Amino acid sequence: MLKKHSQLFESLLFISDLVIIAVSWIISYYFRFYGEVIRVEKGIPDFYIYCLLLVPIMIIWGFAFKGFGLYRPKRIGSHLSEVFDITKACVVSVLILISLTFFFRQYEFSRLVFLFFLLINIFALSLERWIFRDVLRYLRRKGYNLRFAVIVGSGEPAAALIKRLERHPEVGIKLEGLICTEKADVGKSIAGVRFLDVYTNIRNFIIKRRIDNVFIALPWEEHSKVVDVLSAIGDEAVDIKVIPDVYEFMTLRGGVEELDGMPILNLQNSPLYGWNLILKRSADILFAGSAIVVLSPFMLLISLIIKLTSRGPVLYRQERMGIGGDTFLILKFRSMKMDAEASTGAVWASENDPRRTRLGAFLRSTSLDELPQLFNVLKGDMSLVGPRPERPVFIQEFRKNIPKYMLRHKMKSGITGWAQVNGWRGNTDIKKRIEHDIFYIENWSFIFDLKILCLTLWKGLVNRNAY
Repeated sequence: MLKKHSQLFESLLFISDLVIIAVSWIISYYFRFYGEVIRVEKGIPDFYIYCLLLVPIMIIWGFAFKGFGLYRPKRIGSHLSEVFDITKACVVSVLILISLTFFFRQYEFSRLVFLFFLLINIFALSLERWIFRDVLRYLRRKGYNLRFAVIVGSGEPAAALIKRLERHPEVGIKLEGLICTEKADVGKSIAGVRFLDVYTNIRNFIIKRRIDNVFIALPWEEHSKVVDVLSAIGDEAVDIKVIPDVYEFMTLRGGVEELDGMPILNLQNSPLYGWNLILKRSADILFAGSAIVVLSPFMLLISLIIKLTSRGPVLYRQERMGIGGDTFLILKFRSMKMDAEASTGAVWASENDPRRTRLGAFLRSTSLDELPQLFNVLKGDMSLVGPRPERPVFIQEFRKNIPKYMLRHKMKSGITGWAQVNGWRGNTDIKKRIEHDIFYIENWSFIFDLKILCLTLWKGLVNRNAY
């Protein structure tokens, strides 16, 4: 019955997608030629010609969406990941469609129609999926469209899975109980869930309880029993998922990838790849370039005052460590006297530091000395948002005393960051700063970057720890 329901939902979603795709194509045509947004100079083409493309559009989009796995059951998954899959499928489909129209030489199709179609398609399909998934999740919270599951295993992996399933009733997985590997454990419980049987009897348990999902969550020392559990399940038509006991080894954005059908477990990874990298870099160039244009008169004024009030260059260059451990020269407005570290060596700036110039004290307390770093962002050494870069001379000491310190270099350094907007900047607790930096990298998203930029502007550039 559950498989029939799954096929029914898949069919409804497929039909709904095709309707939205067709409507998006028609809207794109009318928006381009009748929307009066962009002037039509070559006359309005026959609508019938554009309707003829609906047949290949339906075929291309159908295969693309199947290929990108957009009709697989997604009880466990995020809205955002589905939006990314929709975007990739739509971009590939539009490129194929444009290539196909090359063979229709007797007709000239508007490139703007294709662009509007792509944007409307992504928005409409994402909204439709969002509503569809939320309706299903609401029904599952109410006890409909459930799948029944059992967990094989004990210890931390099983306990962690139980807690997550309890926190997310919207996934519609009802836990029937636990299966243990030792007969002596039958009757005991973990996180309020009892062990009902031993794994050698799991096949009868699956048939009797009509189980749909089996989660194998064995502790590390019992992973060798996975083969025995699979043998005991036999050819029962259940979904089998393995929860590897490797959380203690996962340090940064761990996850699973696939290489030609082979699953690969990532214990440590950077969030910046593919579209994420392009999106973040594009935003850096756009915002940094705009800020330089707007603030250039103010930066010229600061440069002039520095030159008139103290001896030495306007800009100060200092070696810092960036992404991947590579070093670069960070730019700042000079706020200290010439050769400020000649007698002390590399030291942190302190409150009422006598090395500061009169203007430098103001520049540092308001963070205006960091404005030239906008040029570092344009060059690609830094990003607008990210962990603040440190000097290599300090890093050697930090990495000796602070576990996982170097993980912050999996992300490009930033002018501002999650640690800074939470007050952890300057000569403050370095461990707290690292905690915030790691949290930022693990939870990075473009929206998170925008939030940090807004908090930076909202809280102001003045900070009591900026000396």
